Amino acid sequence: MSSVLKQSVKLACVQLTPGADKTANLSNAAARVADAARSGSRIVVLPECFNSPIGSKYFAQYAETLRPFPPSREQSPSFHALSAMAADNKVYLVGGSIPEADADTGKYFNTSLIFGPDGTLLDSFRKIHLFDVDIPGKVTFRESEVLSAGNRIALVSLPEYGTIAVAICYDIRFPELAIIAARKGAFALIYPSAFTLATGAIHWQLLARARAIDNQIYVAMCSPARDLSGPYHAWGHSMIVDPMAKVLVEADEKESIIETELHDQCIVEARRNIPLNAQRRFDVYPDVSQGKIQFDEPCPQA
Repeated sequence: MSSVLKQSVKLACVQLTPGADKTANLSNAAARVADAARSGSRIVVLPECFNSPIGSKYFAQYAETLRPFPPSREQSPSFHALSAMAADNKVYLVGGSIPEADADTGKYFNTSLIFGPDGTLLDSFRKIHLFDVDIPGKVTFRESEVLSAGNRIALVSLPEYGTIAVAICYDIRFPELAIIAARKGAFALIYPSAFTLATGAIHWQLLARARAIDNQIYVAMCSPARDLSGPYHAWGHSMIVDPMAKVLVEADEKESIIETELHDQCIVEARRNIPLNAQRRFDVYPDVSQGKIQFDEPCPQA
């Protein structure tokens, strides 16, 4: 059985409390990424909207433009900060997500920037599924009032290790993305996420474990810390789940860093013991990974 993870790698999720001061948010993130790197993590993940308060009313205020590329520091201080975090610490950095403004269209996106250990942008991913939910008495949130949806899947090559897939928060509820990523060779699904208290309590761990066992690969979910004095109360509980749906490590609701080693043998054993890939009935149902899939939209530099 072929390997998808070329060598073991330590992955960290950095659970932060984003506030109103973007400069302070970036400084806090830089310090915590350095902490994770010092402990040996080579892949580091930040939370959704790590550089700003969470909420539709904040997107326009905190949005940054990425084009023309490369953006100036005035255009995108977060881009330059993330690039420096990756380069200074020689890590692959999944930069959570930031509000992005497209100057050409006037649209706003929830965008994850992924950098290599030399500070080069490897890929950018715009959240595909927007969180438009109304649970009476618990939560009402309509991202589509401000945000536009992305239109492509992000599969990011890390030459020493293999391929990771990156998506954002509500995207985890749509298994097609995870299925396609796994069948295209990803060893981990990484979701910067900010679930609400209502949805986190019932579905956070369930969804992470489901995507892991469905696809027999690792899943990492990185949340902001919970700040009950702020405008948005995130669930927290960042976690990393193995290919057999075992929760390897989980944070509580406070600021913290969680880390664990990812091993190819765990993927191989899961797939050998329960051989889903050999037992799929594509004569009965279609293989969604063989349909028309958008992988090839260029990074901002193109």
